[in-house]
Amino acid sequence: MKPHLSGGAAAQPPVARQIGAVPPLVLAAIAVTVLAWASAFIVIRGVLPHFGPGPLSLLRLAIGAAALAVLLIGRPWVKPNRRAWLLIIGCGLMWFGVYNFALNTAEQTLDGGTTAMIVNFAPILTALGAGLFLREGIPGWLAVGAGVAFLGVVLIGFGTGGGAAGGTGLLWALAAALTYSAGVLLQKPALGSVPPSQVTWLACTVGAVSSLPFAGELLADLASAPAAATMGVVYLGIVPTALAFSTWGYALARMPAGQLSVSSYLVPPVAILLGWLFLGEVPSAVAIVGGMVCLLGVALSRRRGRLAGPSAADANAAEGPQPAGNAGDVHRGRAG
Repeated sequence: MKPHLSGGAAAQPPVARQIGAVPPLVLAAIAVTVLAWASAFIVIRGVLPHFGPGPLSLLRLAIGAAALAVLLIGRPWVKPNRRAWLLIIGCGLMWFGVYNFALNTAEQTLDGGTTAMIVNFAPILTALGAGLFLREGIPGWLAVGAGVAFLGVVLIGFGTGGGAAGGTGLLWALAAALTYSAGVLLQKPALGSVPPSQVTWLACTVGAVSSLPFAGELLADLASAPAAATMGVVYLGIVPTALAFSTWGYALARMPAGQLSVSSYLVPPVAILLGWLFLGEVPSAVAIVGGMVCLLGVALSRRRGRLAGPSAADANAAEGPQPAGNAGDVHRGRAG
């Protein structure tokens, strides 16, 4: 169900509002998402010696689905229509099922910084896909910011050994980037008729079900894994999965997918910082410069410029009703 425009002048919000102005609650949701997803790259590398990629995906998604189910208690249930079900199932298979397996497999042979750099090619794919398939268009400053930020993550990759990355790990990381992008593009239209919290829980559950073939391996890994590794997977299920995907869904329901996806360019520099703080890995000068370039790109993507006019989807996002049944209901309607 497409959100309707209120008509007249209100249907054409200012360009500045579309590209630059983001409400404080949405900014907070983006910050939580970035920090949680950055931490996941470090925790995954810590638990992979004790859990295979498939078992790790299954346990993480099962815990995440359980946590998300608790968050849904007391909230009204919106019955998805056939189209919404197809979008949610596709999102669950791509962004939760295949993405997690591909990411885990990539991190068996690639360091966290390199993996984050490759996976963060996804926002470029998402921005292009959103412009082509969701009719969001590609605003000028979004294109400029995306290009600058991608240069930043490339520098980060080289600064953390990305220049030597290759083999199957690189292919798996690229697969993660592709399924990440596909998941966002499938999730965005589903949010037009189903609350973000409900979409996230259903998609996570679909991903967990798709990982059930690894149940036997998971039981074996649980029997031999130390308690610290198991608690690491619990953290992955609750924070980077349940919490971060909820805050992402909240933000995605309130701003264009292409613009929001550029924010994930912050994940590599934050991951490097966390690695330095918790693992004693000192970033190289190239990685630090890459992080600064990355931040510059994100800032440019939100510039209140006039390189491009507002797209139809941007107007819809600013004027259309927000999904019901989530923590943002008190902020419903026009953003900001």
